[in-house]
Amino acid sequence: MKKHLAKIAAVALTGAVVVGTTLGLTACSGGNGLPNIGDDETAKIGVLVSDVNGDEAKAFRAYYENYLEKQYNVDFTYTEALENAAGERAAIETFAAQGYHAIISLSASDRAMQIETCEANNLYYAVASGMLDDAQYEKYKGYECFVGQIGPDMTTEYEAGKAMGEYYKTTKNVSKVAIYGAFIPNPMHVYRAAGILAGLGLTYGGQSAMDAVVGQIFGDQGLTVSKISGPVTVSAYVQGFNPDVTFGEIGGAVATQPDAFLSVGMATTFFSSVFAGANVQYADIDSFTEGNVAQMSQEGGKLTYLAGKYASSIGPVFAAVYNAVHGNVIKDNGNAISIGQNYGVATTAEAAAKYQTADSGNNPIINKSLLDTVIGKDVTFDTFKAFVETDRTPA
Repeated sequence: MKKHLAKIAAVALTGAVVVGTTLGLTACSGGNGLPNIGDDETAKIGVLVSDVNGDEAKAFRAYYENYLEKQYNVDFTYTEALENAAGERAAIETFAAQGYHAIISLSASDRAMQIETCEANNLYYAVASGMLDDAQYEKYKGYECFVGQIGPDMTTEYEAGKAMGEYYKTTKNVSKVAIYGAFIPNPMHVYRAAGILAGLGLTYGGQSAMDAVVGQIFGDQGLTVSKISGPVTVSAYVQGFNPDVTFGEIGGAVATQPDAFLSVGMATTFFSSVFAGANVQYADIDSFTEGNVAQMSQEGGKLTYLAGKYASSIGPVFAAVYNAVHGNVIKDNGNAISIGQNYGVATTAEAAAKYQTADSGNNPIINKSLLDTVIGKDVTFDTFKAFVETDRTPA
C-alpha cells in the first residue's frame, strides 16, 4: 500500500566520471545515528520532486513504484510538486517525523539545504537527477548522511545542449530558432541553455566560454535575447510554466516563424500540440517514452531531436541508498560517491523506439537481476562503479 505524506506528498546509459573506495557506517550529526535496518524491515524512502507531469518524471515514478516496490522490501513516497526550497525543507522534516530512512532527490531548488536538513534529521540523502555543481560537491561530499549522486553532471548537461544546437546548425541548417528555457534557474536547465547557444555558434553578452555564459544566465535568471549574437537568430525565448500565460507565450514564439524550436526540457509534455499545429519541428531533452516516440513519428510539426535517459537509469541510486539503510554505506575515503551518466540521442522515431522498447514496463534495462549484483552487505565500490559504467545502449 502506498503511503502519502500529508498535504506535502501526494503524490543507464553509459556511466562517465566517477568519484567514490572504502565502506563505512558512522553516526549522523543529528545525534540519534543513521538508520541501519534489518533485512525483514521495509526501507522507507521519500522522493522529492518538482516535476510531476513530464514524461520523464512519470517514467521515473513508474519504475520506482510499479517495478522496484514489487521486487524489494521498499516503500517510496512521492511529494507533490515542490516549488521552492521551503517546500523541500518541509517535506524532508515531515518524512523524518514519520520515521523514514532516506531521501532521494529529483527536486533542485536548494540541494545544499536538502543535504543539511537530512544531516540534521538523520536521513540518508542521494541525488538521482541533476548533480551538485563542483563547489557544492566539494563542500558536502564528507557529510555522513550524503550517500551520493548518480546522473549527468553539469558538464554533461552543457554538452547535451551543445550537441542539440550543433545538430540544428550543421545538419538542419537553421538560420532562426526559438528557445524554451523551462525552469531556469534550475542548474541543469541553465547549463543546457548555455550549451544550446554554444552549439548554434552564438555568444551571450559577448562571451562564449561555458562558465562565463552560465554565470550570466544565472545572473539574468534566464536568457535576454538582446544579449545573444552570432550566425543564427534567436527570434523568441520563453521559460517557466504557467498554464494561464505560457501557452500564449509559446504561440507568440511560434508566430516568429523559427526554423526550429529548441527546448531544454518539458516541450514534449506541454507544447507538442502547439508545434504540430504550426508545422514547426522541435527538440527536447527528456526521455525515451512511448509518447515521445510517437511525436517523432507524426506528420508536419514534429519532434526531430530527442536526448534522453532510461527510466531505469535511476536504479543505481536506489541500490546505493538501499545498501546504506541496510548498513553498507559505499563511500570513497569518507566521501559521497559521484558517478556521471550520459544521454542517448535519437533523431528518428526508429532510433528512439530502440531505447523505448529496451526499457519499458516490467522489463527495464536496470532490472532486479542486475540490481541484485550491487545490492548486499558485501558489495564494494569497485563493483558498484563497474556496474554503473557498463554501457547498456541498445543495439
